[in-house]
Amino acid sequence: MRRTRPDAAPEEARIVDLTHDGRGVARIDGKAVFVPDALPGERVTIRRTGRHRGYDEAVLVAVSEPSAIRAAPRCPHFGVCGGCALQHLAPPAQLEFKQAQLLESLERIGGVTPREILPPLAGSPWGYRRRARLGVKFVAKKGRVLVGFRERAAPYVADLHECLVLAPPAGELIDPLAELVQSLTIAARVPQIEIAVGDDGCALVLRVLETPGDGDLERLRRFERERGVRLYLQPGGLGTVAPLASDAPALRYRLAEFDLVLEFLPTDFVQVNVELNARMVARAVDRLELGPTDHVLDLFCGIGNFSLPVARCAGRVVGVEGEDALVGRARSNAELNRIGNAAFHTADLTAACDDQAWAQERYDRVLIDPPRAGAREILPLIARCDASCVVYISCHAGSLARDAGILVRNHGFALASAGVMDMFPHTTHVEAMAVFVRQVTK
Repeated sequence: MRRTRPDAAPEEARIVDLTHDGRGVARIDGKAVFVPDALPGERVTIRRTGRHRGYDEAVLVAVSEPSAIRAAPRCPHFGVCGGCALQHLAPPAQLEFKQAQLLESLERIGGVTPREILPPLAGSPWGYRRRARLGVKFVAKKGRVLVGFRERAAPYVADLHECLVLAPPAGELIDPLAELVQSLTIAARVPQIEIAVGDDGCALVLRVLETPGDGDLERLRRFERERGVRLYLQPGGLGTVAPLASDAPALRYRLAEFDLVLEFLPTDFVQVNVELNARMVARAVDRLELGPTDHVLDLFCGIGNFSLPVARCAGRVVGVEGEDALVGRARSNAELNRIGNAAFHTADLTAACDDQAWAQERYDRVLIDPPRAGAREILPLIARCDASCVVYISCHAGSLARDAGILVRNHGFALASAGVMDMFPHTTHVEAMAVFVRQVTK
């Protein structure tokens, strides 16, 4: 790539499209120019910052004709902080953008089109994020510690003072956390803070590359008392995470529609958006069309987020997960909620599982919530278990589209419906739900 000089001349351009990562696309002399923060239909002034053989990059200098879907970013850090990419796009338009991304991926990658497009699931676009990993950096030139997401266009920690998308009270703890770390003798040895917020409290996991001394521990305990949070220290891998207070309780969240309380630890995987998770679970259970005798398989079940609501409506549920710790939590949550018709197993779902007893059973319904890589390896097992319906929860439109094509072409399913869920407002992440039904052969 050839970099353009900082004094490159400004240019006028019309934005004609939006990329999958939210950048505006202009075409100048037949060449695509990508412009962050610009929207389709806008007349803008840009300055090129980099030239490539097939495209150029530019920064937005001014907007002379704004789009009707442009919104004023609410966060003063927008444009510098990499935590959000779409605050300049009105929330309803963000949903349309994500729905279009999903449908385009399904058709282009999977060669499939849903019979029904599900209405997007959306909630509040602010204060929604209950899980986050923040960078921490002592910056000698500034003489202070920074806490926040990485910058949008650089690997540095953004200079934040608050975060409007973090769930309370986490969003207001940016400056207090920076002051706390700066007060420690090991300030330069704390690279990361992981945040987890439950219905009943907020937990903060400090990654420490050096053991805190007695004075540091006292400062941490004081912060814990004064701020009403739970602090954990992580000197090594995930297995080393330990609470500052030995009696720290697990975090909890409720799924009120199903009369459930689920416990989790601050490093456990849970869905980021509290409100959207409840709506997503309710829609998934509804789309499974469960009866009291149905036998359901929940793959990548985690702590039981779907398994336990399904157990309220079905005859029996089998949850399978790759991490022993999460399987243990799922079992504990079943006991906590007095659910006796759910069984949980540990298995590597990226490898063959045919020889395991749970994999040889027959199931009426399957729910699957895989990681970004998708579920290609386990699709043959899903096809063999004789389920009439599969509900697929996806955090990556590309892997969902690939798997959808396999289920339809190779395994006799039809894509009955699909739609996006705005789990991460103001970002370009596309979360989706797809429902597959087995084709009836004559």
